[in-house]
Amino acid sequence: MTVEEKVGQLNQYTGKALTGPASPKKNSLESEIKNGWVGAMLNVKGAKNTREVQGMALKSRLKIPLLFGLDVIHGYQTTFPIPLAEAASWDMDAVKLSAHIAAKESAASGVHWTFAPMVDISRDPRWGRIMEGAGEDPYLGSVIASARVKGLQGERLGSTDAIMACAKHFIAYGAAIAGRDYNAVEMSEHELWQTYLPPFKAALDAGAATFMNSFNTLNGIPSTGNDYLLRTILKGKWKYNGFVVSDWNSIGEMTIWGYAADPKDAAIKAIKAGNDMDMEGSIYRKNLVGLIKEGKVSILLIDDAVKRILYKKYELGLFDNPYKFCDEEREKEVLNDPANLAAARDVARKSMVLLKNERETLPLTKRVKTIALIGPLIKSKNDLNGAWRVNQDTTNIINLYEGLSEGLNEGQKITYASGGTIFKSTDEEIAQAVEIGKKADVIIMALGESYELSGESKSRTNLNLPGDQEKLFDALYRTGKPVIVTIFAGRPLIFNTIADKATAILYSWWPGCEGGHAFADVIYGKYNPAAKLPVSFPRSVGQIPIFYSQTNTGRPYNNEPDKLYLSSYIDEENTPKFAFGYGLSYTNFSYSDLHLDKKIIRNNDFVKVSFTLTNTGKLAGEEVAQLYLRDEVASLVRPVKELKDFKKVMLQPGESRKIEFVLSKEKLAFYNSRLVWDTEPGFFQIMIGSSSDHILLKDRFELQESK
Repeated sequence: MTVEEKVGQLNQYTGKALTGPASPKKNSLESEIKNGWVGAMLNVKGAKNTREVQGMALKSRLKIPLLFGLDVIHGYQTTFPIPLAEAASWDMDAVKLSAHIAAKESAASGVHWTFAPMVDISRDPRWGRIMEGAGEDPYLGSVIASARVKGLQGERLGSTDAIMACAKHFIAYGAAIAGRDYNAVEMSEHELWQTYLPPFKAALDAGAATFMNSFNTLNGIPSTGNDYLLRTILKGKWKYNGFVVSDWNSIGEMTIWGYAADPKDAAIKAIKAGNDMDMEGSIYRKNLVGLIKEGKVSILLIDDAVKRILYKKYELGLFDNPYKFCDEEREKEVLNDPANLAAARDVARKSMVLLKNERETLPLTKRVKTIALIGPLIKSKNDLNGAWRVNQDTTNIINLYEGLSEGLNEGQKITYASGGTIFKSTDEEIAQAVEIGKKADVIIMALGESYELSGESKSRTNLNLPGDQEKLFDALYRTGKPVIVTIFAGRPLIFNTIADKATAILYSWWPGCEGGHAFADVIYGKYNPAAKLPVSFPRSVGQIPIFYSQTNTGRPYNNEPDKLYLSSYIDEENTPKFAFGYGLSYTNFSYSDLHLDKKIIRNNDFVKVSFTLTNTGKLAGEEVAQLYLRDEVASLVRPVKELKDFKKVMLQPGESRKIEFVLSKEKLAFYNSRLVWDTEPGFFQIMIGSSSDHILLKDRFELQESK
């Protein structure tokens, strides 16, 4: 390979122009591809289009095939719930299935590579991209990261139902100051290793083919040019053999940060730091060849990056058959598989969190004859798919009105009023909604965000429901009829009045194309909700960042009447409105008979923890039993509780089951002040419950030094 051809493999362009009408941009892109100066394309999809563009690459001297990448975040043709919603399922089979179907549809459409999963930990719902991740907890986030990678990549790369995963954004993007997208991050080394790195390590261990840099700086250094992150940790300590891609022009943006003097300097810093591929920046393409000739960049750095990229093309089987993912017949068959929609429906209902259910209002019974459907999102289709959807066609989306109408029993009927839009309700629209509500047996309201309000570049300082939605709710609440509220959103919102007054609340997130069917399944009792929150819901923006695993203080506040001189707010509670791990069911569960097989262990030993879980209600249902630990005394102040394991269990009415957890040394370890992952002798509290704030069983054991 010539130096130019090597540098070309490090270059990725967006290619929408390639499949459009003739233009100077199209001619320029085609020329560069035929010259072997492009290694990957972005935003080219469809078996026919990718075949056409791949043919351009095969006219180059070495005929090295292109990679085709796309942001497949929660589905390709079939849109699943947003990732944060799927995390609420606490169901790894569902998460893996969603990723697998997305991969199968993408691969059938000529796509080799997705820029997912996003495994950023985020404890700040002001940050719009919280919707793309798994929430606030590193343990849950790690388990989900592994499931998503395995779902996307299947048994091995090269299968025509699998695509390359990309763990992003490396790293700490979810901790951007003030929740403002693309902002700086200042963080201790300990926090980095303890909280933000574990999901990335889990993705790596699951075989993630690629990593993507984050847009932020970390302690003053842009991630794209941070050799400590890329060379020392990722490719050094972790021995990562995949390749690293920049985020969109994040190499070029180092000049705007003031970290690089000019594009040449940015190219030097990025390639030396360990960034292998330049996404849509042209910084490598325009500068690396000259820098190599000037002796400012070693050819060995280029060779290492090229080998990493070429090896992934080899693993995909593209050298044997560059067109293996460009089969239009397979594309048609896979995209029209009805099993995909069935899976989307199942994953959506598993993601919906029942936050409140007074007087067992849900599920609705046949005794309810008239159901008033009110709210700006009752008939919305576009908003149910949320942000980051590939499929822009709304005709296949089932909205709430359609889903609930299909599920009606004989003798039941539905009435409807929008009550206004997401952003505005007139007095006349509210009055019309009230009149319809008065004539119904029960009111179902669909409120929340429009799809443009969460996602990349969608940071918010106000997390209340937009427009006049709370005003609309209050008017309907005053009718005296039971009011069931569902909220569609890409993040935790603040809705304290509704939380206090509504009869029942189902947090539906953005549930995807089968959202209406899934919602109806839950409302009518065809599915018993079991989802749990993967992130804390604040009472007010002033509490942010809020998360369950905070450390204690020297002056802890425990709901004492007098808040002065304690670590507390004088105008608000310390607790979230809804805690991490919280979620209700239509049935009830009891926890009993906690047993530890030993109370003293040594470093190489483990504790078996068992208890009895019983369904004490009248309906079959699933419970997510959660195990938390607290290291009572350590060389660093440790969190008041940390999730260390969980099990999702289905039980019939009256059924009991013995549940077991195993606590090994790995579950007791933490990063100490020297950033060594290790255990320390001492006492550990075991806490088991249905959520982080509803602990039902407690015990403790001691870890002693080995003799």
